[in-house]
Amino acid sequence: MVTRQLPQVGELLELMQFKKPDLNLKRRRLESALTIDDLRVIAKRRTPKAAFDYTDGAAEGELSLERARQAFRDIEFHPDVLRPAADVDTSTTILGGPSALPFGIAPTGFTRLMQTEGESAGAGAAAAAGIPFTLSTLGTTSIEDVRRANPTGRNWFQLYVMRDRDISYGLVERAAKAGFDTLQFTVDTPIAGARLRDKRNGFSIPPQLTVGTIVNAIPRPWWWIDFLTTPKLEFASLSTTGGTVGELLNAAMDPTISYDDLDVIRSMWPGKLVVKGVQNVEDSKRLIDAGVDGIILSNHGGRQLDRAPIPFHLLPHVVREVGADATVMVDTGIMNGADIVASVALGAKFTLIGRAYLYGLMAGGRAGVDRTIAILRTEIERTMALLGVSSLDELEPRHVTQLARLVPVSSSTAQAAAALDA
Repeated sequence: MVTRQLPQVGELLELMQFKKPDLNLKRRRLESALTIDDLRVIAKRRTPKAAFDYTDGAAEGELSLERARQAFRDIEFHPDVLRPAADVDTSTTILGGPSALPFGIAPTGFTRLMQTEGESAGAGAAAAAGIPFTLSTLGTTSIEDVRRANPTGRNWFQLYVMRDRDISYGLVERAAKAGFDTLQFTVDTPIAGARLRDKRNGFSIPPQLTVGTIVNAIPRPWWWIDFLTTPKLEFASLSTTGGTVGELLNAAMDPTISYDDLDVIRSMWPGKLVVKGVQNVEDSKRLIDAGVDGIILSNHGGRQLDRAPIPFHLLPHVVREVGADATVMVDTGIMNGADIVASVALGAKFTLIGRAYLYGLMAGGRAGVDRTIAILRTEIERTMALLGVSSLDELEPRHVTQLARLVPVSSSTAQAAAALDA
């Protein structure tokens, strides 16, 4: 039988310890976010639909993006037990320099449209965290201003080869002069992908006021106040704007880029050169033979070719072929620190986050980017500790199994189907 008694005042007082309310609404909002998905929810609530959808969306049916995210969900970890990992070291060396974490910030275009602090917030947060920051050719903060935001950290520059080659060459020279140490030569954007959300929203650069945008802005006045009371958007390479993102890209990009362009850029660039947007094993081998310092397996966040290969699935095959001779990195679909741990276990030397960083930016500016990095850091450290590994070097392919969901049709099955159709 349970013995009952009258409540003791002293015991009640121990239970009635109220947490002091935090009057800082931004800090309270961001601290409530425990995952990148939580930041996404906050970002969607605080950002006009057109700007949010530009960030959140992908090409056509958005299958490439969904498949990339699903690939990370479809993994199984294999922890080692009775292997203490009390002190987890997440630091690494990438492309000749240090990084406190096995990820950096990927290049994103038109970033100040999402939140006015833009690339400066990303660069500053990267500097504080000790990780690389990448500025896009289509960034809305100049090369020099990014350097000022991250004066002692590692800055990388992402390069599109434009129809007007002199624009691209000039950007290469400016990035080198500003001390950027790595160039990402992007090869998956000869033309713009069909980003249908943008078309349906009538999204343009710069944003145009319509009845729809005004109605959508009513519950989000802070975004428009920030946009209208901060300096005009400046682009790293576009001297004129006006039109949809796809129209601007198609006017600027050159679908004839080739290995000859890679050779020219290689001769100009004094630092490390990596190629971003690699999507098969043969191209990986050819690029390494061409002398690049690394490759980034990427389908551009699903924003170019829909139904493109899944970079995370491609990773072990590329590492098996060129991993001993090259720095292999991966992006697209990363939404959790466990995704990063799995990538490193399967041979990636480094990873890059795009939307995860932008969700934090839209949720709270620089503080939101800091929160993104903090969330991913905690998830990485926790996953490594639970796997029983103390450093990134201890991660091995045996720690991860990629579970099959999309299984290629075998050649014999395809031939049989073709015979039946005949």
